[in-house]
Amino acid sequence: MGRFSIPKLGILLLCCLAAVSEATYAKYKDPKQPVGVRIEDLMSRMTLAEKIGQMTQIERSVATPDVMKKYFIGSVLSGGGSVPAIKATPETWIKMVNTIQKGSLSTRLQIPMIYGIDAVHGHNNVYKATIFPHNVGLGVTRDPQLIKKIGDATALEVRATGISYVFAPCIAVCRDPRWGRCYESYSEDHKIVQLMTEIIPGLQGDIPGNSKKGVPFVSGKKKVAACAKHFLGDGGTTKGINENNTVISLNELLSIHMPAYLNSIRKGVATIMVSYSSWNGKKMHANRDLVTGFLKNKLKFRGFVISDWLGIDKITSPPHANYSYSVEAGVGAGIDMIMVSNFTEFIDVLTYQVKHNIIPMSRIDDAVKRILRVKFVMGLFENPMADYSLVNQLGSQAHRELAREAVRKTLVLLKNGESADKPLLPLPKKATKILVSGTHADNLGYQCGGWTITWQGLGGNDLTSAFKFSSGGGLQNLNMVTYQALVFNIRNESIGTTILQAIKNTVDPTTRIVYSENPDSDFVKSNRFSFAIVVVGEPSYAETFGDSLNLTLSEPGPRTIYNVCGALKCVVVVISGRPLVMQPYLSSINALVVAWLPGTEGQGVADVLFGDYGFTGKLARTWFKTVDQLPMNVGDPHYDPLFPFGFGLTTKPTKG
Repeated sequence: MGRFSIPKLGILLLCCLAAVSEATYAKYKDPKQPVGVRIEDLMSRMTLAEKIGQMTQIERSVATPDVMKKYFIGSVLSGGGSVPAIKATPETWIKMVNTIQKGSLSTRLQIPMIYGIDAVHGHNNVYKATIFPHNVGLGVTRDPQLIKKIGDATALEVRATGISYVFAPCIAVCRDPRWGRCYESYSEDHKIVQLMTEIIPGLQGDIPGNSKKGVPFVSGKKKVAACAKHFLGDGGTTKGINENNTVISLNELLSIHMPAYLNSIRKGVATIMVSYSSWNGKKMHANRDLVTGFLKNKLKFRGFVISDWLGIDKITSPPHANYSYSVEAGVGAGIDMIMVSNFTEFIDVLTYQVKHNIIPMSRIDDAVKRILRVKFVMGLFENPMADYSLVNQLGSQAHRELAREAVRKTLVLLKNGESADKPLLPLPKKATKILVSGTHADNLGYQCGGWTITWQGLGGNDLTSAFKFSSGGGLQNLNMVTYQALVFNIRNESIGTTILQAIKNTVDPTTRIVYSENPDSDFVKSNRFSFAIVVVGEPSYAETFGDSLNLTLSEPGPRTIYNVCGALKCVVVVISGRPLVMQPYLSSINALVVAWLPGTEGQGVADVLFGDYGFTGKLARTWFKTVDQLPMNVGDPHYDPLFPFGFGLTTKPTKG
């Protein structure tokens, strides 16, 4: 038996260690390597199953660690209202996200998943989050720096729950208020929508000046990947019917609905979501010319394109009628990540199509490169696990003050007295007795609107009654009857301030506030009220459930206006996601304010009503006279509004 000298043994051990080190070193795990090098290195190691897994986004309710590991799932989402527990704390959210992430990190290549959620007016699925005004109000401000601050606050609150990806902003240009998603749009004017894309650097961070056009950018653990949506023409459908057909020329499509996407791409938006709608009969989820030809090739977008929930299923009518065709058409059009319910079916169908050369491998590689690019850019490989360092950001006082400021700036004063020299507003804080009426005066749920705690939103003052579901998509899979049956148990545990409470907080201690939701005329006349504040509007809704052909105030709103304003000086405050029919009531109203969907910080409404701040808002939407005029947008030949685009009376703060 031969003998080794000690020096020779040392050299051999060093060689072995070097070999092991070389075997375990992977360029894609090295943050010092350029992103392009990391992508190519990782792609060279991936199997077809691992690539298709990256293209698959599943609902959190089915995202067990075993599923993540077995199918190499690339992304998980919370559907509308889908939460880990009722009144879940940030810690509960983080624990859930990290449990799912551990499944991803247990795979051969340890590619982290990215978790997405709808955070469309703050972190709106989460109990105790700050709920900002919906976009329809924010467009009124025409204040990109305010919007950027809201993006920054939202990013912090989302990261507080361990989540790194938001399906926001919606940069639709709503051209018809009959659309149930019009409140998600900043304006009918693409120029205002373009201004509001400043929320993207708020969410993601400011893109460096030397960045290449179209390359996504997310600046660290306090920021989130954003998603501009819905590409393209979602706000232009016929009669505002959700998910319907936008019938316009290519020139109109590009000049009205495309500009905000150019701004978003310049600002480094990480992802873009495709619209359910069609353009001249062609489903956007199957439109290769626009998704690949225009968005990817012409505009040089280098992030990833994501479908909407079951978006490829809806390529056929009825949905899912020919799923093989839907997968081929959707992936072939250039969609990189697919939101799916039955993920095994999607994976099986796509795998078959690739193996049989129906979808080329180059299309799969393009999709996976884009997904990996976003994950590398945002530092997900270096920091895949969420920590608890930001939990105190959720619903912080600083964010609530920002939301209150936003509310003040979103208010639009449409009428103030019968003449300019006899204004009703601002109201005096000191009065004998003030009547507050209306269905929306003491209702935090109506104040926040849809996409708040649940998909459709809630009525009442307990924005806590979210429900846990085992099926993918959360509340989105329920019909409306089932949904309404589930939304019960509305208690007085509001996390926010109703307009009634805000009024009480604001007036002089000697002023008596009397609240009667729907008083009869005898009650109004028999009490010696100094004046009245009537708060009425729409119920909460989202998407198709909000489509409306009549756009009327909810009952008993009109009756409340007539009973109260027929007997007293009154200011009517409208809580709605769009202009409503108001012409029949205008002559009986002394002052008219539209507050849109202000969110949790109703104190901002009282701040302006009572003169601590002045009215500054200008309409970012045309206020029509009758629905027969619709669609009617600024610049149209038949333009004859009740209140034109850009209208808004102003007041000055009262002294003292």
